[in-house]
Amino acid sequence: MNLQAIKSSVMKFIKDEEGLTMVEYAVAGSLITLAAAAAFTNLGTAITDAINDMIARMG
Repeated sequence: MNLQAIKSSVMKFIKDEEGLTMVEYAVAGSLITLAAAAAFTNLGTAITDAINDMIARMG
């Protein structure tokens, strides 16, 4: 492969919007996954704190 063919392939890849769309979906999916994990972690902590508070009030 010569330099011109490589340049042509790279330019074709950059202009390909389908590939960009897939990357955007992957990034969006990753962000949603991270947000859900953070929400469930915070929810778990809040539930643990509430249960520990109830135990302390009973004892």
